[in-house]
Amino acid sequence: MTLDMIPLGTLARITVVDWSALVDEEAQRLRALGLAEGADVRLAYRGVFMTRDPLAVEVGRMTVALRRVHARAMQVELITDTAAVEPA
Repeated sequence: MTLDMIPLGTLARITVVDWSALVDEEAQRLRALGLAEGADVRLAYRGVFMTRDPLAVEVGRMTVALRRVHARAMQVELITDTAAVEPA
């Protein structure tokens, strides 16, 4: 499942990022923001228009705006055990 597909408010962990699907500068920015393998994220907002852009993703104490194409490059697994979440 990719990050753009999870339900709003659902906690997930990024398991794989297809860095080759992203422009180098975009990949570098996402890494700098902590959006990489192992990061715990929560989808906070999904755009209302046809493209469903932008997405707002909570990572740690930040909320980051992403384009859907970036979120599609990130495979996630849902986190059901909140005790397994590392504090930010």
